[in-house]
Amino acid sequence: MNKTQNDHAQEGGFAKLDRRKFLIAGAGVAAASLLPHVSAAAQVQPGQSSPGGTGQGSLQQPPRQGRRRLGALEVSSIGLGVQNMSRKYETTVPYRPEMINVIRAAFDHGVTFFDAAEAYGPFEVERILGEGVAPFRDQVVIATKFGWNIDQNTGARLPGLNSRPEHIKRVVEAMLRRLRTDRIDLLYQHRVDPNVPIEDVAGAVKDLMNQGKVLHWGLSEMGLKTLRRAHAELPVTAVQNEYSMLWRGPEKEVLPACEELGIGFVPWSPLGVQFLTGWFDADTRFAPGDFRGTESRFSPENLPYNLALVELVKKWAERKNATPAQIALAWLMAQKPWIVPIPGTTHREHMHQNVGAVAVRFTPAELAELNKSVAVIKIRGQRLPDAVQAFSDVEAPPKR
Repeated sequence: MNKTQNDHAQEGGFAKLDRRKFLIAGAGVAAASLLPHVSAAAQVQPGQSSPGGTGQGSLQQPPRQGRRRLGALEVSSIGLGVQNMSRKYETTVPYRPEMINVIRAAFDHGVTFFDAAEAYGPFEVERILGEGVAPFRDQVVIATKFGWNIDQNTGARLPGLNSRPEHIKRVVEAMLRRLRTDRIDLLYQHRVDPNVPIEDVAGAVKDLMNQGKVLHWGLSEMGLKTLRRAHAELPVTAVQNEYSMLWRGPEKEVLPACEELGIGFVPWSPLGVQFLTGWFDADTRFAPGDFRGTESRFSPENLPYNLALVELVKKWAERKNATPAQIALAWLMAQKPWIVPIPGTTHREHMHQNVGAVAVRFTPAELAELNKSVAVIKIRGQRLPDAVQAFSDVEAPPKR
């Protein structure tokens, strides 16, 4: 699900020409700091662990300029989610050659962290990403996810989840072919399978690591007990959960657990499925098939109240001479140095602007003020329909 966001949605926030000039300049500054061309003496190959191994100590080691650390894995401060490159929210299909161009332009602007999943498409997003990064595969980190019950021959979505060890291994072999690579840098369990002990999942991933086909692993939207069990079995590099100004659920338990265990955090939907870009208004309605129409936080009854958050973000965008999307991303990065957002887009301009968020900084007083203002706004409605939410916060069964 990682989810992710901008597409046509940021037009309203990018209208002012003076702001555009700033964004272009900001993206240039960001690119200079993010680009992976550093001295060989200082370089750690993407996808490889830096000295110090896993655990809390690895988070305390300063990453290179413009980079952040997920556990022992070093990535660009902002990644790129490619979920919508096969089908956008409103169900339209983007022009594939342009999606390749967006991926390659992201690399040119310093992005070294790309996020996909077998479920996106299904399969098609991994094919697009594999083609996109082929010229510079060894200079980037590819993350993808298994866990949904998808027929590996047809791509048909079958009921429920499937994290049986033999299925995981079959899925990874197909992923490697689609991604045109010999290893996956970061492999997540997309959702916890309630029928498979997490120790068995970790064992399958460990086998793949021993074969060099997987370098790091993570979990998404898991229960906290499952995270601890997984990490004890095989050190977890990153957790990927929804997190943004719009949905702050991870702050209560997940982020403290990640900090304690030395696990990095990757927010999916860091722009609130376009909400935080300033694109929505009280009259926004969604096309048939657009899953956002199923989220009650965007219902006609709740949306007008929730727009108070957008107004706050817009005020800070004016104050910091940035866009609403940049404020939302900069806020996430300011919460913890091991948080790496992965905004998605199908537009090169929006990608440039998202990368430019690294140039937006808050003083301690500004961050305290912004955090206080965000906390005052109570979001009405649920983030996901009950049928989808049921797959989050699941605990794996005990190992017998």
